[in-house]
Amino acid sequence: MMEIIVGLLVVVVLSLGVLLLRRNDTGRVSSPQNFDQTALIDAVRTAVDAQVGKATQQALENVNNQIDRTYQARTQTLASETKSLLDPVATQMNELRNAVTSLQTNYTNTVGVTETISKQIDSLNQTTSALQSALKSTSARGAWGEQQLRNVIELAGMLPYCDFFEQTTVSGNDKTQRPDAVIKLPNEGCVVIDSKTPLDSYLKAQETSDPTLRQQLLTEHAKAMAGHAKVLADKKYWEQFKRSPEYVIMFIPGESFLADALRADSSLLEVAMRSRVLIASPVNLLALLLAVAKGWQAFQIAEHAEKIASLGRELYERVDTVLESVEKTGRGLESAITAYNKMVGSIEGRMLATLRKFKDAGVTSAELTEISNIDSAPRQLSAPEHTKELNS
Repeated sequence: MMEIIVGLLVVVVLSLGVLLLRRNDTGRVSSPQNFDQTALIDAVRTAVDAQVGKATQQALENVNNQIDRTYQARTQTLASETKSLLDPVATQMNELRNAVTSLQTNYTNTVGVTETISKQIDSLNQTTSALQSALKSTSARGAWGEQQLRNVIELAGMLPYCDFFEQTTVSGNDKTQRPDAVIKLPNEGCVVIDSKTPLDSYLKAQETSDPTLRQQLLTEHAKAMAGHAKVLADKKYWEQFKRSPEYVIMFIPGESFLADALRADSSLLEVAMRSRVLIASPVNLLALLLAVAKGWQAFQIAEHAEKIASLGRELYERVDTVLESVEKTGRGLESAITAYNKMVGSIEGRMLATLRKFKDAGVTSAELTEISNIDSAPRQLSAPEHTKELNS
């Protein structure tokens, strides 16, 4: 704007100067009537318009250039600042995206596992409920206990080493008794096992949430187990089987059944053992039967040791017989080789000498086949084992 004003003042001063010069050149002073103000104004206006237009154009160009430079500089600065601000954000967004993806994958897997576990828990609950309902039946409990007893016996590997009989009936004391299993021992003895499942009070204790009532029911459970042990002791199975230890095993088909009973009455095992009754859970019975299985293995090895020794002596004698036959065959081969070599010598010394005269006489031109001695001899047996040494 300052440049425009200065330009206008310069134009006005120049116009006045031109008018004054014209006046001095003519040597006369013009009258005000002869002074053309309109022309002066037009000239000034024209000059001002030209100068203003030029100045305005120049100013606009300068402003545009300045704006362009400022815009470019600000744009670059803004882009640089924006990049420096957004790069960490972009990095964190990528990390966040990866974390979210990982979390989503883990969530999906967890949901699948949770659903599987939930289904298994539901199935287990159903099975537990069905088992609990079945155990409320006395006959069902008895069958389940006998099956558990069979499973333990089979798991101990007793089948290859001993015989066991289920539901064997024996008579004694004017009555018929039937143990659940009789396990044979290597010394022709036997161990009697009877399975018991006194679970009425125990199942009720599992269903109640009252601690006092629960303890009372577990005490009744221990008393019921002690009662079964007394009944089993009165049967005196050891008197009805030959070579049977003077005790009987009462099998309880669940570890928790016996453990809870012992917590309620710690003297249960001692009282039962005094009555010659050993109360065994599945783990205890398995350990006992594994020991019996090892005893059977040792017994069978000892029982068959003499038979194995007899078979070894018989095999030794038969091998010696074969060695004699081999030796005789070798001697026969040696005799045959000696006879063969003698025959070859006779043929070469007598027969071939005569036959060569036919060729010398021109009867034939064919060559006779050459024969040679056998230099190899049968290999002699160097082992000292033979029949004479064996018999001596």
